[in-house]
Amino acid sequence: MNSYQHILCAVDLSTENAVVFSRAVELANCYHAQLGLLHVVEYIPVDLANELVLPQQQEIEQQLVVQAEKTLTNLAGQSAHIHVKSVVVQGSVKSGIVEHAKNTGVDLIVIGRHGRHGLSRLLGSVANAVLHHAPCDVLAVRIAE
Repeated sequence: MNSYQHILCAVDLSTENAVVFSRAVELANCYHAQLGLLHVVEYIPVDLANELVLPQQQEIEQQLVVQAEKTLTNLAGQSAHIHVKSVVVQGSVKSGIVEHAKNTGVDLIVIGRHGRHGLSRLLGSVANAVLHHAPCDVLAVRIAE
């Protein structure tokens, strides 16, 4: 088995990110791998009947990007021993993670997963979608409910 060279930690903006990120840092240190930190800002739904994009809508999306960048910078700063490159992209969370991994040559994605039951389990999850479509290995870190 080859060691991992490029690890991607995909996070949302919840408080549980520290658990997922610390696992990614451990792995990056263990394998002496490059570590990337990714957050995907999902597009705000637009009324397709209305062809105009409202300026307020663009401002909200930009504010979400700025907030995500701040959060990732703070999270990356918690890793004193390893350089972390953080990236915020816009789009679908599921495809955004997979596409970023494909485009940057990632060989391991670390992502959090919640142990949900019932309706949320039937609807699927981001971790499940990434697991099935990723071009590389995926580590789903269980986050306690």
